[in-house]
Amino acid sequence: MTTCPHLTSASLHPPRPSDSVYREDCTLCFDSIDSPSGLSVCLHCFNGGCTDDRNHARLHATQAQHPLAVNIKRTRKRKHRDEPPQKLSKLAISAETEEDRYETETDLRCLECGVEGLEREGRVQDVVEGVLRANTFSKQEEVKAWELELTPCEHTLCLEQEASRQIGSGDLGHCGECELKENLWLCLTCGNLGCGRKQMGVTGNNHQVEHNQKTAHPVAVKLGSITAEGNADIYCYACDEERIDSELVLHLSHWGIDIAGREKTEKSLQEMNVEQNLSWDFSMTTADGKELTAMFGPGFTGLKNLGNSCYLNSVLQSLFSMPEFAKRYYRPDEDVPATGKPAEDLEIQLRKVADGLLSGRYSVPDTEVATSEETPEQPHQRGLAPAMLKYLIGRGHEEFSTMRQQDSFELLLHLLKLITRSQQSAKSQYKDTSDPVDAFRFTMEQKLQCLSCKKVRYSQDSMENLSVAVPIRRVPKADSDITMSDTTDSAKPKKDFEPVTLEKCLSTYTAQDTVELTCPSCSSKDGFSKQTRFLTFPTILAVNARRFEIVNWVPTKQDVPVIVSDNALDLESFRAPLHDASEELLPEDAAPGKAAFTPNQGALDSLLAMGFPQPRCERALHATGNSDAETAMSWLFEHMEDPDIDAPLDLGGGASGAANAAVDDEKIESLGAMGFSAPQARQALRETGGDMERAVDWLFSHPDATGEFTSDAPPADASTTDTPAAPVSDTAPAKYGLKSIVCHKGSSIHAGHYVAFVRKNVSEGEESADGQEEWVLFNDEKVAKGGDGDELQKFAYVYFFRREGV
Repeated sequence: MTTCPHLTSASLHPPRPSDSVYREDCTLCFDSIDSPSGLSVCLHCFNGGCTDDRNHARLHATQAQHPLAVNIKRTRKRKHRDEPPQKLSKLAISAETEEDRYETETDLRCLECGVEGLEREGRVQDVVEGVLRANTFSKQEEVKAWELELTPCEHTLCLEQEASRQIGSGDLGHCGECELKENLWLCLTCGNLGCGRKQMGVTGNNHQVEHNQKTAHPVAVKLGSITAEGNADIYCYACDEERIDSELVLHLSHWGIDIAGREKTEKSLQEMNVEQNLSWDFSMTTADGKELTAMFGPGFTGLKNLGNSCYLNSVLQSLFSMPEFAKRYYRPDEDVPATGKPAEDLEIQLRKVADGLLSGRYSVPDTEVATSEETPEQPHQRGLAPAMLKYLIGRGHEEFSTMRQQDSFELLLHLLKLITRSQQSAKSQYKDTSDPVDAFRFTMEQKLQCLSCKKVRYSQDSMENLSVAVPIRRVPKADSDITMSDTTDSAKPKKDFEPVTLEKCLSTYTAQDTVELTCPSCSSKDGFSKQTRFLTFPTILAVNARRFEIVNWVPTKQDVPVIVSDNALDLESFRAPLHDASEELLPEDAAPGKAAFTPNQGALDSLLAMGFPQPRCERALHATGNSDAETAMSWLFEHMEDPDIDAPLDLGGGASGAANAAVDDEKIESLGAMGFSAPQARQALRETGGDMERAVDWLFSHPDATGEFTSDAPPADASTTDTPAAPVSDTAPAKYGLKSIVCHKGSSIHAGHYVAFVRKNVSEGEESADGQEEWVLFNDEKVAKGGDGDELQKFAYVYFFRREGV
C-alpha cells in the first residue's frame, strides 16, 4: 500500500445525515459506478466524478482543491433463480440490498498526486466507510417514491362512537344493503357494514359511501385489510382521503372485533394503487403482436423512472428533440466553468441531460439483462436517472418536490419558467447563451366590439402555449355491438366517444363569442362580441388538449380520439386580420363593464324557501350558470366556508365595478401552473371574486372560455395595453408539422402513465431535412421504433408542432 502527504493534512469527516453523497453517477455526466472505470467520490465534499476519458473527478479536484477520493466500481452479480421473482405487492422498497445484487470494489486515490491504492487508516477509513454506508442522493428520492405518508385527521383523532354492541359473524358476512361479501367497510361510528366503491376490478355497490352521505359518519375501515399488527385501510369521507387511526385497536374492539391472529384477506388501497399504476402502460408491440424494434444511438437514449417520474421523462424527451434545446445545452466540446455545487446548478444539470440524451454514449443494450434468465425479450437500455435535475425542478415546489405522479403539462410550464429565469445568471458564466423558450412565445390578440355602437377595443397577451378544450360527445353502442370486453362485471357497457379534429378544437378556441358587458360609450346592455386570434406565431407551438369533464364533482379525463392530419396544420385562418382604419375605438379611460346579474327568479324563490340567505342564493346561481335550484344548492353546500359567501353579489358595471374585480398576478401565475392561460385565469378569478378554489371550479365548468386579455381598470400610468398594436412583421406562412406528443393513459393526470412519441429519422439517428421521419416511442428507459396510431389519437395530451421553414 502507498501513502500521500494529503492523507495527513486533509481535514475530513464522514458524511452527516444531511449531506448529499453523489456516489451513483457523476454530477457532470451520466458515467456511473457501473462504468468500466467506476466513479470517484470526493472525500471532502462527496461530489461524484467520472474517471474515464473526460475525467470530471480530476476536474473537480483541481477546481475545488479536493485531492482525495474513493473510486467505487460495481458489477452485477449473476443470479440463477429456480423460482419466479416475488411480485411487488406493497408500497415499500424491496428488502434485497445492494450487496445482494452487486460486487463492489473500492480504491482510495489522490487525484492531485495521481496515486492509487492509498492506505486506509484512522479517520480516512471512517470517511470511506461512511461514504459507502450513506444513502445516496437518488436513493433518498426513490424511497419517497414508494412510501405513501398517511396522517391522522381531526375526524379520526376525535372519533365519537355510538353505544357499543356485539356484531355477530353473520352481520360481518355481507353488506347490510346487498349480498356482497367482499370489499366490506365498517363504519367506526355506528357499526354499519357496507360495500365499497367499484374500482379496479373490485366489486362494490357504493353502499358505505351512501351511508356516509345519509349520516355524515366520517370514518370507515376496510375489514379485509385488517392485520394482526393493527394495520388497515382507514378512509375519512369528510376529508375524502386515506388516513391513520392511532386508536384503531380500541375502536375495533368497541364493535367486538379482536385483531389478534387476524389475517389480511384483501388487497389494501395502496396495493391496488400500485397495481393500477403498473398496469397503465403503452403497447410495445405492433398491430400483429410483434415486439417493437428497440432503438439505440444518438438521440435514442431512455430515461429511468425514478418512481412516478414518467411525466418528467416524457417532457424532457420532447424538449431535447428540438434544435433550440439541443443547440443551447448540448456542448460536448465546451468546458464547464468551475462551480462549488454542480448538482445544484440548473444550467449544468440541463447540459448533463442533453449530453446523456443526445450523445449516444449511454444508448446501448443492457447486456447484463440480455443474458439474464429472467428477461427473455429483446434487451432495452438501462436508461439514465435524471435525479439531480428532478430535484432542482421540484425544489421549493409544493407538488414537484414530491414523488407523486404529476401533470406533465404543468411540469412543462414550470420547467420553461425555470429555464427562462436561469438565463440571466447563465449569461455571466457561459458563452453564446440564448433562451430556448423564446421559440415557444407568441402573441394572441382579443377584439371586443359593442353590438350596438360597433366601437372596438383591442388587447394582447404574450403566451407560450395553448390549452384547448376537447368536445366530449358519447356514442352509445347498440346492444348487438356489446362484447364481453366492453363491460366490467355488472357495470353498464362502456361508451365510445366521437372523434374530433384538433383543427375543430382550435376553431372553437378562436371562435367569436358574445359576452354580457355594458358598453362604456353608448351604455348599451346588448353585450359585446369577443374573438381571440393569433397576432404572431411561435416557432414551436405547444398545445394542451383538455379531455376533462366533471364526473361526480371530480374532473375526470376521458379518452376522446383527437385526429391530427399527417398534412401540415395550417393556422392561417386563425390569424388576426389587420385593423380596419374605419373602426372607432372605445375611449382609453373606459372599459366594458359587466351587466347587472339577474338571478333566475324561480330558482331564487326555491332557494329562499329552503332558508338560505338571499346573497348566498344569488352568488350560487351566478356561479352555476343561473340554471336551476338543485345545481345551485349543491354549490352552496360545497362553499359554505367561503369567506365572502354572505357578501352581496356586486359585479358592477363599467369602471365602477372594476376595482371590485381586481386580479392578483400571483393567482394568475398559480392557475397558469395548472395549465390555464393568463386570459382564462384572469376571467375565472374575476368571475369568482379572486377565490382560487372557486376559480378552478369555474374553469373546469367553462372549458370553452377564451378569457380576458386586460383588466377592466388599468392603472392611470398603464398606457398601451388597450390600444391597437403596432403593425406586426410576422407575415410568413403559419403552417406547422407535428414533431412530438406527450401521451397519457389513466383517468386522472395525477395517476396512470406518460410516454413521448417523437418524429425522428430512424436511419441516421437525427431529424431529417426532407421531413421523412417515423414515430419513435420513448417509454421511460425503453426506446422503440413505431407506435400505435390509436394510442396517439386517444391518449395524446400535449402536442408540439414546429413551424415549417423555420
